[in-house]
Amino acid sequence: MSIRTVGVIGAGTIGRGVAQSFAESGFEVVLVDISQAQLDSAVSQIRRDLLVQPMLLGRPLKEDASTIAARISTATELDALAEADFVVENVTENWDVKREVYQRIDAICRPGVIFGVNTSAVPITRVGSVTGRPAAILGLHFMNPVPMMDAVEVVNGHFTSEETMSTTLALLAEMGKEGIVVQDAPGFVTNRVLMVTINEAVFCVQEGIASAEDVDKMFRGCFGHKMGPLETGDLIGLDTILNSITVMYESFKDSKYRPAPLLQKMVDARLLGRKTGQGFYTY
Repeated sequence: MSIRTVGVIGAGTIGRGVAQSFAESGFEVVLVDISQAQLDSAVSQIRRDLLVQPMLLGRPLKEDASTIAARISTATELDALAEADFVVENVTENWDVKREVYQRIDAICRPGVIFGVNTSAVPITRVGSVTGRPAAILGLHFMNPVPMMDAVEVVNGHFTSEETMSTTLALLAEMGKEGIVVQDAPGFVTNRVLMVTINEAVFCVQEGIASAEDVDKMFRGCFGHKMGPLETGDLIGLDTILNSITVMYESFKDSKYRPAPLLQKMVDARLLGRKTGQGFYTY
């Protein structure tokens, strides 16, 4: 199947970045969200990002920013995905929400259209099992900020076919991104390691072992990381961190994934990081 139109569900930080990356690569994009205000905000941010991206990355855009942005259309109904050749879902890490989305788009999209699950922890095999196309389901774990990242964690579910995998890897290559294939397990590789690291860093702050600033300073200075774990948590969103570590705790029944009480408290207080202007740091 020739892929020319990509559906992107969810116009949050990650969905916005996915839409921008596909549009930059020459694809028509249908960006869907339940909120028109969120869609308008996402498109405005994409336009701003396209203007500053050459300066931030040191590489010019292949086309004019307005030409790229014009490839993105928006909709508040999933029915707009009827003509999509490929779909990437980026809704909240809540199984009940995801299940409903997949059952709906399974009935809307043509047979054979691949669904990429952009999730931090929800099992891909579980997603496939609630659709009539389990062989066309795989994980596509894009990292934030999506346009700046050269690799994508691609998750091979129990039912994922070789054709689905090869088509998706070729699509990512067309976007200039390398797909790194891992097997389906809660948290996969990136989040199974990263979320525990961030959660443990929160415990260190909670217990008064070190400040958030000093925890991050050690990771940058001692290990050469570009960002410390708490800076990374603020970038991803502390609500996403909590959701992901909770899914792994429930999946593995292992106490090492127990969410730090301070993390839960900050999420309850809506101190979520960059997107709310306050997390472990002020923005």
